[in-house]
Amino acid sequence: MTLHAASRDALAAAELRLLEILDSAAGATGAAPGELGEELFAVVGLLSGQPALRRALADSSSDPAGRERLLRGLLGGQVSDRALQVLTAVVTARWSSPRELVDGVESLARTTLLVRAERDGTLDAVEDELFRLGRIIAGNHDLELALTDPAADAGGKVALLDSLVAGKVDGTTKVLVEQLVRDPRGQGVVGGLADLAALAAKRRERSVAHVRSAVELDAAQLDRLEATLTRIYSRPVALHVEVDPALRGGLVIKIGDEVIDGSVAGRLAALRRDLAG
Repeated sequence: MTLHAASRDALAAAELRLLEILDSAAGATGAAPGELGEELFAVVGLLSGQPALRRALADSSSDPAGRERLLRGLLGGQVSDRALQVLTAVVTARWSSPRELVDGVESLARTTLLVRAERDGTLDAVEDELFRLGRIIAGNHDLELALTDPAADAGGKVALLDSLVAGKVDGTTKVLVEQLVRDPRGQGVVGGLADLAALAAKRRERSVAHVRSAVELDAAQLDRLEATLTRIYSRPVALHVEVDPALRGGLVIKIGDEVIDGSVAGRLAALRRDLAG
């Protein structure tokens, strides 16, 4: 998600309000963040389908109080008071475009659900499930096409997804992925899952190391690799490991834009380039 300066400021202020609301409700009910996240996703769906409404709510030339009245007139009694408080912070701020306002609400919904996972102690599991599901879909071309076909019924795509993940993933993972499939907003499912996994990692203030290994790594090897990368980068590093026999041996590690290629295939490719040059 790319936001212009005004939208970044608006989102930062709305996130602060969101966290204040979640903190104040922490002792009330454990399900509150999840319910709030799903309400915000429902508003994303509403705004995505109503261009005139999102333009009106994002119109920075209009009176912020008027935009709040429009919001409350439309959603009062339809969503919780917590959702109205968050959305009021959204619509009374200045956004660079209507699209970026909707992007902001989507980001807030995702943050809300990741806060739930964090509080439930399942954030690591959610991150891992998002990554692994992305790899599964990336490896099945027909499945990826079925889940991203813009002409296909959204309900049918969600039902297909449910047949794959029902009872196998955390509830937070399921909601996040269902929303991505139901309302991708121009984003591919594989790329969207990678972004969600990165958001989960960022929630723990960690970098994500995408590791391709020629063989399965055992727990001790994973611990050593994580410790080594944490020492090198001076910050916690989360490992996302994929087995790729085509490497023939060794590892390929990608962190951000940096690639560490210690694989046999990588060294052979480098040698061929040197010989050809």
